[in-house]
Amino acid sequence: MTIDSSEPCAPLPTATGRIALGIEFNGTGYRGWQTQQAGVPSVQLTLERALTKIANHPVIVHAAGRTDAGVHASNMVVHFDTTATRTIQGWIRGTNTLLPPDIAVRWLHVMPEAFHARFRAIARRYHYVILNQPYRPALLAGQVTHVYASLDIPAMQDAASRLLGRHDFSSFRAVACQSRQPVRHVQICQLVQRGALLILDIQADGFLHHMVRNIIGCLLEIGQGLQSPDWIDHLLQVKDRTQAGITAPADGLYFVQAYYPPEFDLPKPTLGPVWLSPPIATA
Repeated sequence: MTIDSSEPCAPLPTATGRIALGIEFNGTGYRGWQTQQAGVPSVQLTLERALTKIANHPVIVHAAGRTDAGVHASNMVVHFDTTATRTIQGWIRGTNTLLPPDIAVRWLHVMPEAFHARFRAIARRYHYVILNQPYRPALLAGQVTHVYASLDIPAMQDAASRLLGRHDFSSFRAVACQSRQPVRHVQICQLVQRGALLILDIQADGFLHHMVRNIIGCLLEIGQGLQSPDWIDHLLQVKDRTQAGITAPADGLYFVQAYYPPEFDLPKPTLGPVWLSPPIATA
């Protein structure tokens, strides 16, 4: 059973047990998704505190992904367990009332115990948004990565397409990455232009630490003519992070969707960010 926060006249069924939520957040003011040491703001801790008050018992939230400091999400899928019985609108509106303006619950879905937001995800999808114009943005500050230099878009698109398929992404993982193996299957990797906006739309069965931001760093070097598109082939072959480009800023990165086996029947909202028009098609 799902209800969207945009349905004010919907009936008021109750929800208890295992609950999945779709969360939207602006990550600028947080040190990432995951709760860290005391005094460090995280999206997870902020959400757990709000849900704990609504449930009237301690709540632990599990998410589909762990975003870095400054990274955003338009539809982060999370789940939590509760013994409390509340109306679905009570969960959504009550939690949103207690959350700060930069975090919001978008939807709620009652799940079976077999569901796990992280471990049952079969793919994850990110958008990275670049604003390519001479002057810096004001209204989109912190929500896009600004690049003032002229970019060779076809060369960047050619380079992005070379990342499709199953590869060892060692050249694109952070030095501190803790993943036990660097092979990932990239199912979607396309660079889409929307006027002055460039959006890397990338989906894979999993991502390494800083993988998307390191890919963007390489694509920007190619776009500025510092490297050719076949540099991507070289980087995939050498498996050496020191030979690749810089790590792009977190500002332009959005977690936009997690995918699960069809039996879980989770909502598939329009891929974000919400101000992106026309939106990237949902696959």
